[in-house]
Amino acid sequence: MTPDQMDSAADATHEAFMRAAIEQAQQGRAAGEVPVGAVLVIDGQVVARAFNQPILANDPTAHAEVLVLREAGRRLATYRLSGATVYVTLEPCLMCVGALIHARVREVVYGAVEPKTGALVSTVRTLDIPELNHRFVVTGGVLEAECRGLVQDFFREKRRSGRVGAEDQGSGVAEIPPEGEPPPDQTAATGAPEGQGGTGE
Repeated sequence: MTPDQMDSAADATHEAFMRAAIEQAQQGRAAGEVPVGAVLVIDGQVVARAFNQPILANDPTAHAEVLVLREAGRRLATYRLSGATVYVTLEPCLMCVGALIHARVREVVYGAVEPKTGALVSTVRTLDIPELNHRFVVTGGVLEAECRGLVQDFFREKRRSGRVGAEDQGSGVAEIPPEGEPPPDQTAATGAPEGQGGTGE
């Protein structure tokens, strides 16, 4: 297989699993949550699925990324998920990046950037912190337009119906840049083994 064929195969794999994350985001939207979905994959198999549900759970930490880590940990009976790739429709926030670091995931693949709270390439490049004892590979922009559209449509509908409350203002997801506007640089420190410094991807 040529390098171009390998890249094409990787892209197809990323898109397939991102579509699974989008399905989770759509479930979240139907439940009245901000539509962010995630799946956790190990050895090509989906181990856990989740969507944002802080409202349903009355839990401010119940972001999709945190929930897939919890579910995978329960299923596999371990808190170290070193072989895992997490697919999430929106760039993770600082809390979620911290959880992903603690879980020792191998890779994070996200759809749309989050310009107000994203903590990989937007508000802060967390993986550039030199003292970190773990870094993961980052791939951004997979099915970006679809992932961004989910959030934009959700808030557009809420505004139209007058249901945007104080808790939604400044949530960080209502004003994702429209299609055609260049996002932030989507590279981040990646892939360094535990205990070693990282380099830009």
